[in-house]
Formats: sequence, structure tokens, C-alpha cells
Amino acid sequence: MKISINNPNETERLAEHIGSVAEAGDTIILSGDLGAGKTTLTKGIALGLGITQMIKSPTYTIIREYQTGRLPLYHMDVYRIEASAEDLALDEYFEGDGLSVVEWGQLLGEFLPADYLEITLEKDPADLEKREAVLQASGPKAEAFLKRIQQRLEEVK
Repeated sequence: MKISINNPNETERLAEHIGSVAEAGDTIILSGDLGAGKTTLTKGIALGLGITQMIKSPTYTIIREYQTGRLPLYHMDVYRIEASAEDLALDEYFEGDGLSVVEWGQLLGEFLPADYLEITLEKDPADLEKREAVLQASGPKAEAFLKRIQQRLEEVK
């Protein structure tokens, strides 16, 4: 599924809809160049979960947990992991009671969860505000998540 985005506000609104239909144990892998909007997307997802506290990039902490929404949000950034991802016990998050959002998740390789929704943000070289979000499910739980997102987006059209 491809979605055209015109500006950061639209990125956040799309993400809010994604967060509003997330269920415990869902995992989102965020891909895209530096500055593509991965953290902006996560901020919107948090709003959709009812989390109003400030969302910061977990670049140096690797994992930030937010417990104040209808589901916990586990926001991860694995760009800088030098140790083995195995040492981080990420599967405890992926199989847990919240929503896991992993920036640069494709770098996990063999430690990627078996079931996840990948959201790739691609910049428009002609217009720095515009993006294209490509949502692709890998696994049955992610397929169901993608269907809920599609239904939600149809409802708000």
C-alpha cells in the first residue's frame, strides 16, 4: 500500500490513524533515509495510542518505553547498535503487551521478528516536504494490522 504525504503534519495524522488501530504485540519496522520522518511518524503513532508526553528519538538510548497510552509504546532505534541484537532481548518487546516501533529495523537482519509491518518513508527529491509511505506486511498479524489501517483510512476520507 502506498500513501502520498505532502508535509510533516500529514505524516503525523497518518501515523495517528496507525496508532489508533494498533494492538498488543504489533511491530512496525520503520525504514527510510536520515530525515525521512521516522521519528515524526512515531510521534503520531504515540498520539494515536493516547500518549501525550514528548517522544524523543532513542538514537543513543536504543529503546524508550512510553506506558501512558492505551498500549505501551516501545520505540527503538537500532542504527547504532554495535553489540549483537541478540543481547538486547528485543523479542521480549516484540512478543509483549505493547506496540514496538523500530527505526532502522532492517538492520536487525536475522533478529527481525517473524511478523511485522514495514513502513518505508521515501523523500521526494523535487519537494523536500513530500514523502511517500509504503506499507508492507510480513506475516499474518501484520496483514491484519494493515487491514485495520486501510479500514481506518477509508473511514476518515
